[in-house]
Amino acid sequence: MKVIAIIPSRVESKRFPGKALADIQGKTMIQRVYEQAQKSTLIDEVYVATDSDAIREAIERITGKVIMTSGKCSSGTDRIAEAARALAIEKDDILVNIQGDQPFLRPECLNDLVRNFLKAPGLSMGTLAYVIKNDEEIDNPNNVKVIFDNNSFAIYFSRARIPFNRDMAPDVLYHKHIGIYVYSNSFLQEFTKLPFSSLENIEKLEQLRVIECGHKIQVTVTEYDSPSIDDPADIIDITPS
Repeated sequence: MKVIAIIPSRVESKRFPGKALADIQGKTMIQRVYEQAQKSTLIDEVYVATDSDAIREAIERITGKVIMTSGKCSSGTDRIAEAARALAIEKDDILVNIQGDQPFLRPECLNDLVRNFLKAPGLSMGTLAYVIKNDEEIDNPNNVKVIFDNNSFAIYFSRARIPFNRDMAPDVLYHKHIGIYVYSNSFLQEFTKLPFSSLENIEKLEQLRVIECGHKIQVTVTEYDSPSIDDPADIIDITPS
């Protein structure tokens, strides 16, 4: 069984056109994501999945692995599933979905995620969360929040503040969802065939489709944040480690 990371990447971005190829201290964003993923000690191979020749060339320049996918993919998840089929990845192999706009992610995050998932065979899907330390992030809809049960399975993901602290109890922890996922290839292929769900449509969060269809998502709390780049100003605010 292999653990394979695939980074879906495209050039188009409404808020930040050409984001994947943006220069960050001498390296493109997609190069930084690729190189950080390679540092994980639990990932066997890393690929970029794209429909862009410019991104393909950027990865090939650093002798990275890239797989071309259709321009019709409606989400990064669909792009990864297509790439897995093109690469003839075994159904029991483990796939890690790494967002292409998290150039300073810590490889320790990936190790935490994969390690926990491998400890419990038969899981459908896993993801990461981080305890919010900056209060401004709690009510920012760009920072998705997650709540989970005593067995670390997700109850709900929302762009709103959850849980709602009605009585202003002290020391309530809020967890930011870090959009990195792990699943078996067999479940990933099933995921892409699940019907589009109502909560997914309301929140614009595709992981809610999994919960609405009765599947579990394991949540691993990591001590390492992995901020995403949503617009050019974010690059200035984040320093590579």
